[in-house]
This record gives sequence, C-alpha cells and structure tokens, in this order.
Amino acid sequence: MAGFGGIFSSDMAIDLGTANTLVYVKGRGIILSEPSVVAYHVKDGQKKVLAVGEDAKLMLGRTPGSIEAIRPMRDGVIADFDVAEEMIKHFIRKVHRRSTFSKPKIIVCVPHGATPVEKRAIRQSVLSAGARRAGLIAEPIAAAIGAGMPITDPTGSMVVDIGGGTTEVAVLSLGDIVYARSVRVGGDRMDEAIINYLRRQHNLLIGESTAERIKTSIGTARMPDDGRGQSMHIRGRDLLNGVPKETEISQAQVAEALAEPVQSICEAVMTALEATPPDLAADIVDRGVMLTGGGALLGQLDLALREQTGLAISVADESLNCVALGTGRALEYEKKLRHVIDYDS
Repeated sequence: MAGFGGIFSSDMAIDLGTANTLVYVKGRGIILSEPSVVAYHVKDGQKKVLAVGEDAKLMLGRTPGSIEAIRPMRDGVIADFDVAEEMIKHFIRKVHRRSTFSKPKIIVCVPHGATPVEKRAIRQSVLSAGARRAGLIAEPIAAAIGAGMPITDPTGSMVVDIGGGTTEVAVLSLGDIVYARSVRVGGDRMDEAIINYLRRQHNLLIGESTAERIKTSIGTARMPDDGRGQSMHIRGRDLLNGVPKETEISQAQVAEALAEPVQSICEAVMTALEATPPDLAADIVDRGVMLTGGGALLGQLDLALREQTGLAISVADESLNCVALGTGRALEYEKKLRHVIDYDS
C-alpha cells in the first residue's frame, strides 16, 4: 500500500475546534486552518450555506434577518448538528483534490470530558460528511504529541490545552491519560468576561469580535507592573444614551476583566496536581507543565500559573496548531499509537 497508495493517500486528521478548525492531510501537514463559523441563508425554512470559515467569520454579529452566521461548535462539542456537518463537508472538499478516488479515513480529536452522546454526534457528522472510517482521539493526548512531549515514556507529563470552548488539563504517562479534567472555560469565556466587564464598569456594549480583538492585542493574565500597561481604543454602543462611542481601555482593566477565567484555569491545574499519583507528581516537578492551544498565547498566563503552582511552565512552540499536529502524527504513526485512537463506540 505504502509507496504507490501513499501518493493518493487522502487520510486526514481534523482538529474540530470551537473557534478554529484545522485539517491535516497525511504526508502533507496542516493545509487548512479556518474559523469554525458557518453563514447560511434561511428561505422558507430551508437552510442554504452561503459561506464557511474566514468569510463567514466576518459576518458574525453583522447579519440581516435573512442570514444567520453561527458557530456550530460550543464548548468543544457539536451544538448544531446539520450546520456542523455542512462545515466538515466544506472543509473536506476544500482539501480533498480528487473527490471520486476514495473515501478518506479521518481522525478527529474530542475533548476528554465529552459524553458518549457527544462523541457519537461527532463521529456521525464526520461519517455523513464522507469519511470511510472515523477515529476519535482525546484532545489532551493530541496536544501533548503535537507539543513534542515524550508521552510513550514511563514518566509523567502534564499538558494544559486551552482552546476556545474548553481547557483540558491532563497528566499522561505510557501513552495514555492517568488523570484528566476538562473545564468549560476557554477563549470564548475570556471574550464574554471582557464584554461583561465593559458593560458593568463603563456602560459600553461591545460585540464578540471587538472583545476578541482586545484579548489578542492587549490581553494579559496579570496586573501590569505600573498598574496601567498599554491601552487601545475601542468602539461600541453607550448604554446610557444609546449612541455609538469610542473609549480607551487599559491593560490593567483587561487583567481585571480576565481575572475570573484565569482563576478557573489555575484551579483546574491545581486540582489535577492534587489528584496526580506521587511518582508522577515528582516527574512533573522535574519537567514542568506544557501550555498548548490558542489560550496559551494570552499574555503572561505562564507567569500567572507559575505564581500559583510554583512549577516551571512553558508554552508550546506552535501552540495554536499543537492539537492538529498531534492528531496528524497519530495518523502517520497509527501502528504505534493505535491504543489512543478509538474507531468504534
């Protein structure tokens, strides 16, 4: 099969995230990374997909009544079944050059805390989108493989994967999960925290895309040393007199707004450390903790976690792509990692 079949191989690994979906094609690496957003036109109760990915994201929060732009994934699992299926189909088609040749085998990662029903929903969507077989892999394992951690060794590694919808904290040894905890706090919750803070403190209403821009530009997990930090101009609607207005927001305010989600992430890490068997805990002191996922890019988050836990915290190189790279590696070295991929449930 290899050699000749390898040229035509179209097996893929998909990181079906709450915020972004990445597709890894065997032998070619990650060749698609787009927001998990679908925009559709509703006519006589029929949904017709207008745009998926980047184009649809621009429409979020800006659509007229006849068009809806939604994110079919919530908290790492499928919230809207039909739309998710359309989105997966679209991404597969975009990547799959010869649609007639063969049905691909697809591996998808799922949050560790996903229920059997949620897992079945993901598997069903992938199969109806045209997969020959659908395998599932636990997200923390994929994140650890993608970050280059030696998960098959008999030593403990701890990975904290902060995605859009969930934060997965896991202790891994011998290629499997010893302890894992999934909390539904992630990038989305941070955006919400910023929106709520500005509404309460400044009577200013902003949209999700503005909140996300604030988070990525000046977001920080600790108070700046000078008590103010950088600042940026933002626009929204003034709730007192209903007109749009522009105001300035400082890093200190963002840190205050993000205090709660950051605290939840710290608590999840602490809980995981308490539940870790002592020998593995010793390994973690030795090696530290690896942060992956888009949330790992939040300014000073590693420092905030270090202050809480006293451990060495490092951020993975390509933290945004870790899960997709790890899922892809599971596809490439399937024989070695067969025990972590679940093909039937």
